[in-house]
Amino acid sequence: MPEHTNRLIHESSPYLRQHAHNPVDWYAWGDEAFARARREQKPVLLSVGYSACHWCHVMERESFENPEIARLMNEHFVSIKVDREERPDVDQIYMNAVQMLTGRGGWPMTVFLTPDGKPFYGGTYFPPEDRHGMPGFPRLLLAVAQAYRDKNEDVQRTVGQLMDRLAQLEAPRAADSLPGPDVVREAAANLSRAYDEQYGGIGQAPKFPNTGVLDVFLRAGHSGAQSDPRLAEMALFTLRRMAQGGIYDQLGGGFHRYSVDQRWLVPHFEKMLYDNAQLVPLYLSAHQATGDPFFATIARETLDYVVREMRDPAGGFYSTQDADSEGEEGRFFLWDEHEVLQLLGEEVADLACRYWDVSAHGNFEHRNILHVTLEIEQLAKLHGRAVETVRAQLAAARATLFAAREERVKPGLDTKVLTAWNGLMISAFAKAAELFDDAGYREVAVAAVAFVEGELQRGDRLLSSWKDGVAKLNGYLDDYAFFTAALLDVFEAVQDRRYLSAAQRLMQSALTHFWDDAAGGFFFTSDDHEALIVRSKPSFDGSIPSGNSVTAMNLLRLYHYTGDDTFRQRAEAVLRLFGEPMRSQPFGFSNLIAAVDFHASGPREIVVVGEAAAPQTGALLARIREAYVPNRTLMVLDPNDRSPRLPLLEGKGQVDGKPTVYVCHRMTCSLPATTPAD
Repeated sequence: MPEHTNRLIHESSPYLRQHAHNPVDWYAWGDEAFARARREQKPVLLSVGYSACHWCHVMERESFENPEIARLMNEHFVSIKVDREERPDVDQIYMNAVQMLTGRGGWPMTVFLTPDGKPFYGGTYFPPEDRHGMPGFPRLLLAVAQAYRDKNEDVQRTVGQLMDRLAQLEAPRAADSLPGPDVVREAAANLSRAYDEQYGGIGQAPKFPNTGVLDVFLRAGHSGAQSDPRLAEMALFTLRRMAQGGIYDQLGGGFHRYSVDQRWLVPHFEKMLYDNAQLVPLYLSAHQATGDPFFATIARETLDYVVREMRDPAGGFYSTQDADSEGEEGRFFLWDEHEVLQLLGEEVADLACRYWDVSAHGNFEHRNILHVTLEIEQLAKLHGRAVETVRAQLAAARATLFAAREERVKPGLDTKVLTAWNGLMISAFAKAAELFDDAGYREVAVAAVAFVEGELQRGDRLLSSWKDGVAKLNGYLDDYAFFTAALLDVFEAVQDRRYLSAAQRLMQSALTHFWDDAAGGFFFTSDDHEALIVRSKPSFDGSIPSGNSVTAMNLLRLYHYTGDDTFRQRAEAVLRLFGEPMRSQPFGFSNLIAAVDFHASGPREIVVVGEAAAPQTGALLARIREAYVPNRTLMVLDPNDRSPRLPLLEGKGQVDGKPTVYVCHRMTCSLPATTPAD
């Protein structure tokens, strides 16, 4: 039996339950903790993390499992543990405060609050003793407790300053005019200044995928007469280097969180659902833009990883796969040279070790992270073998190593299902199903929609989190934004009008419960949500796109499908509201820039009139779907369908009884086409 058990034993979050046997007297976020803090006139220690966070585990082992440190926490504070994935509303507010206090953020996050929840000091990871210029956690605890007790006027002054700045952060001033198409080109040009010419990506180290930035590069590289192919090449080179690096799981597919070095070699080994969900559509776009099967292969391998490792039998997707196994970060993914030799035999191992950079001395702490060092054609030439022979031998080696790795102790899974992240992954499967005409991917996307609708939707309202059959927590803006986008993507993939109708209903619900009637834009929490110290209105992209940017795009797509002008007006209000910060800080607004591109350039509105099962209709759709057209809507109209038509479909029929395509742009339509070449 464990020596200690605290209140977190009753929580459903795997992250909170990991702390249930700490000697710390933890509370989950809620009234009970703050009531005790007010009653005992103690400050609150808020600790925020997530289950796949390596340094969260380190701080738990070093501090929260330490009886002496736990005694200090219990004596001087009321301690609250929060899973940032379940409570992004709480995480977002206090992360902003920590960044204001320290100039940086991250997890684990440690924030000290007054009993009414207002922050006055904070940081991220703290070691158990003074180390590397950081104060030890025990010394920090005593200093904060003393300051709160003896220098309360100073504490309250800091509280007032932070609250003023938090309020200002949530009150942007709308621009007088809408941002135009020049925003995309300007943003791409500005962002390209931070591009790493040698290894791809933005900046040096650590290096994140930055999917929104790469999408802006790809868009700017293909935007008609004003396009800059150099920008597109930046995106394509980065995607290739990432997929060849250690940040990509060379055996099992899927991307790790980020690279700690400049060249994409050494990852933080956790795999997040949202990273992979955002990267798949980007690789699909790269395949459409180039026709290169390499990008399609990476997208497929990533989706296959998600089906294999991250999918609940009921149809939803899990949140994260841990970085650690057997108490060691990355252990599951690392190799010794002798293991590879023993499994593959000398002849094939010679190829595999050269291809994936496996050596006796290793490339990471005397072991090896697999990454691609050269092209297969180069490897074949070096070894004097036929390219197809080498390709087949490497494929067999990959299968052998993967099977051996499957026998290892796997990293832990956080098996809670989040509506927002599921929306992102549903979109990825829907887009792959559409591009590849893949029935398996279609089934996965449709099943995940059914899961969310069945388990996490109540009428026109969403819940945010599901675990072991229990759904809870009011949906946040991200839940509505990403799931609405997923419904639209599934609609485009399967052309069943019910998904379009469901997206409309959900958008109306978001407008009712999240829209700011006074200043425009969408709040992160609904009008019936728990009151927090501020009601945030996020616009800045983090590891996932901001809810306002995705909702703006949803509104624009719905306007072009339905003709409902309310959707256009609200979208334009969002674009005006965040227009100025978008121009000055394009790095944090890349997804909103995509919405500006959609609005300012205008989508290609494509209608295919033909029976969906007819081979000629399929040929036309295949030609449309293989093209890189980032701004488009697509509807298939059965000529025998006599139901009421949306405005976009009015007056469109077949030519000479053949399946026919109409391409409209800015209220002008092309001549009807009946062949893929046309």
